[in-house]
Amino acid sequence: MTDKHLDRKVRDADPYRPGLVARLGGAEQQLLEEIMSTPKLDVVESRAPRRGLSRRLASAVAAAAVVTGVIGATALLRDQPENGATPGAWSGPLGLPSSDTGGAGGGYELDLKAAQEHPRLLVGQPGWKITTVYGFAAAEGTIEFVDGNRSVQMNWYKADQYDSYYKDRLEVSKPEPTTVAGTEASVFTYGGGDWAAMLKPVDSSFVELRTSSGWERSEFDALLAAVKRVDAKAFLAALPPEVVTPGKVREEAAKVLADIPIPPGFDVSAVNVDGANSPYHFGAAVTGQVTCSWIAEWSRAEEAGDKEAQGQAAAALQSSHRWKVLQDMNAEGDWPEAIWDTVDQMIKKNKAPEGYKEGLGCQ
Repeated sequence: MTDKHLDRKVRDADPYRPGLVARLGGAEQQLLEEIMSTPKLDVVESRAPRRGLSRRLASAVAAAAVVTGVIGATALLRDQPENGATPGAWSGPLGLPSSDTGGAGGGYELDLKAAQEHPRLLVGQPGWKITTVYGFAAAEGTIEFVDGNRSVQMNWYKADQYDSYYKDRLEVSKPEPTTVAGTEASVFTYGGGDWAAMLKPVDSSFVELRTSSGWERSEFDALLAAVKRVDAKAFLAALPPEVVTPGKVREEAAKVLADIPIPPGFDVSAVNVDGANSPYHFGAAVTGQVTCSWIAEWSRAEEAGDKEAQGQAAAALQSSHRWKVLQDMNAEGDWPEAIWDTVDQMIKKNKAPEGYKEGLGCQ
């Protein structure tokens, strides 16, 4: 990741929120969400000198937070399994149903069940389209709606975090009461045409809507009035077809892994990615699992003095530069570079880089 690339990454992740760090206060969970609110980047015309790997891995930490559905800075990694854990396993979300629930009918039923746990809010105004999704069935997630040069994000969190987030928003502005989709809410003013509306918890979660810059308050009020809560079928129908929902995970994982060497002991049929995700986030989740497992195999072989196995692991990791999914993702965000930089440094120094587990989300 170059200096210019990194700067653009941070700016594009939050192009309309000046002074973000100053107003975050102690809201650790909000920090990573803001950094990686979207993976999209402008095209970088030229390359500047590279920063150290530690700086690049810092961005990978944010990426790992997104693909695991874990927003909090202090909760980036899941707890280690008590037993039966695969060395180098990825710390992403677990809990997909077994493969016998698959198939066309089973897959859709899986999606319906997952959607029932989601807030299921949509923008009822014409012209708005969903462009980014991650989380969905997880406890936390994001959906971004775009209409021309305007955008609004719906972020949802666990209900028991509402008080903490609300206190943090009180440092932004005085709340103004409103109602969104039949739920009491508070509007906060960030300035520069940047607004947020925090809804009170419903069931196990609460939702916050956040605009891009340049909005008029009247426009935001009109949008809030058009937000509606729909049933699971209507919500699924509104998702872009490329979004990977729980019922599509096994089929889409097989596509991602088609040209990727599989590590010893890696169960392709057991690949787990929670919720619904845009192709970028899904690809990051799957390649993260494979990369962590290959690095673990390389480390095992190095410690055991197994030169043949170590060489095979090194070759598999170096082939990541040719993995189709990473090449396709590279124009959208920095997850591919996080993997490549980690692998290149490991091969060059014959040692796994410090901080790679946190950066890639390995257990």
